[in-house]
Amino acid sequence: MKQSGATLLEVTVVLAVSAIVLTIGIPSLASLINAGRLTSAANELVSSLHLTRSEAIKRRARAVMCPSAAGTSCADSGDWHQGWIVFHDANNNARVDGGEAVILARQALPSGLRATSEGSTARYISYAAGGDTKQTSGALQAGTLTVCRESQEPVEARRIFISRTGRPRTAKTVLASCP
Repeated sequence: MKQSGATLLEVTVVLAVSAIVLTIGIPSLASLINAGRLTSAANELVSSLHLTRSEAIKRRARAVMCPSAAGTSCADSGDWHQGWIVFHDANNNARVDGGEAVILARQALPSGLRATSEGSTARYISYAAGGDTKQTSGALQAGTLTVCRESQEPVEARRIFISRTGRPRTAKTVLASCP
């Protein structure tokens, strides 16, 4: 009677080929997962911007989105990756005061992701009743939010451009580093 099975040489070859395939495939999989996390985080911000804009139009009053770690008030320091809130700003001061409804409280982004902004959109993004962005002073507000994975090397990122009419637009980019 003939017995069938794999020889030691055949098993070794299969293991070697499997190791090579895994060595090639795992970095690609990690890159795919990181790109998905980055896109998801940018989409969360864009979705919240759309909500803020639609609430301002619906309520015919100012609505604000600001960084918030606590989920109940705007943060005095830190960036957007710590989380954010959307609220109805009845007194136009870009701060949550008594009687102003918090519409959305978003938790911090996953560890390793950063979301930053500079200029007039660093502390808050405010939509007026017409759906355009306005600072509390009444000046137009436009800016860019940047979402990236922490790295000291060149890294893929998403930029969210907020036009002076209040519409957000997303674009892929590569940054020299992401602090």
